[in-house]
Amino acid sequence: MSPNLTTDRPTFVTHLECSLTGERYAADELHNLSAAGKPLLVRYDLAAVRGFLPRAMVEARATDLWRWRELLPVRRTGNIVSLGEIETPLVPIAKSAGSPNVLVKDEGRLPTGSFKARGLVMAVAMAKELGVTRIAMPTNGNAGAALAAYASRVGIETIVLCPDDTPEVNVREIALQGGRVYRVNGLIDECGAIVAKGAAEGRWFDFSTLKEPYRIEGKKTMGLELAAQLGWKLPDAIFYPTGGGTGLIGMWKAFAEMEALGWIGSDRPKMFAVQASGCAPIVRAFEAGEEHAERWEDAHTIAAGIRVPKAIGDFLILRAVRESGGRALAVGDPAIVQAVTDCARRDGLLLCPEGGATLAAYRQALADGLVDEDDRVVLFNCATGLKYPMPAATATLDKNAPIDWDAL
Repeated sequence: MSPNLTTDRPTFVTHLECSLTGERYAADELHNLSAAGKPLLVRYDLAAVRGFLPRAMVEARATDLWRWRELLPVRRTGNIVSLGEIETPLVPIAKSAGSPNVLVKDEGRLPTGSFKARGLVMAVAMAKELGVTRIAMPTNGNAGAALAAYASRVGIETIVLCPDDTPEVNVREIALQGGRVYRVNGLIDECGAIVAKGAAEGRWFDFSTLKEPYRIEGKKTMGLELAAQLGWKLPDAIFYPTGGGTGLIGMWKAFAEMEALGWIGSDRPKMFAVQASGCAPIVRAFEAGEEHAERWEDAHTIAAGIRVPKAIGDFLILRAVRESGGRALAVGDPAIVQAVTDCARRDGLLLCPEGGATLAAYRQALADGLVDEDDRVVLFNCATGLKYPMPAATATLDKNAPIDWDAL
């Protein structure tokens, strides 16, 4: 599949903005964090977009990620990199969720099998546009795989550092797709510290979560896409697996941009940031009424993608959750495993552990009265379950022995 673009056309980007102070930065220049050490957000001339792009024009386009090009930062079509970023489906899971109104947005259908493709396709395209030749990144697996795939496609060198217990399939995927991958005897933020030191020495550009402005822009397409799929009426609640939180932050940004364009009204879904009880810094900060989250020590969970002890965008995650009337929720590994098993056996959909965490959190929220059975709810399954270990299946059948047909 090729991107849904035919001609070069300037985007409507006006500048970048510090997410904490509002300080402006020039677009079309290479940036990491702001002077305040916080993520930069891409800003657009939304009034101009509104005059240029009626909603009907978007509806008439092919439903790939690049249908949203006027709300994306890449200026020149020649810098687009694509592996076929489709619109991911909304899959009902009535049996395992206990409600016909619960849908899973199955991001595992994207290139490299995860929603990391959304962010990394945009970040790599902008890296190409801005002349970056070498990138380093810490990863728990899927982000590194997406980076390696897209960067190899455009000839950018990549160095990827991952915790030494990262799923084997992710490590091999990164290596096979051209990334130089190293296992580190530490957690993802400790991998990130090594990446930051190398970047400070000028060895590479730091692609850590939210340390460059454009991964958010790719991830925000989840919110744009969801609105279009649901007839421009947002769901009552969204349950999102939250480590670095780029997608949650991006969707919240997308909702504001769509309202400014007149595509949606002011109603917002309750945003539920879902973490594992073995690594829940956002939950702890939310419950304590804090604006920032302290590092979570001894982080552990089977859901590696949300095992992020400290998120640089913590205040943006907490702000979106609170403004939406949502909550930050933690679920234990047994509940995650049970949710994955139930969804596979009852609804035929194989969730990744992080996706299982959202189903477990929905069940918890329903029991606690935070959502109702009648609420339209979207859970995000962030990667294909095929990338993760599964229980052994050991039954055998001897073709030469008598067959116990009743047992079969």
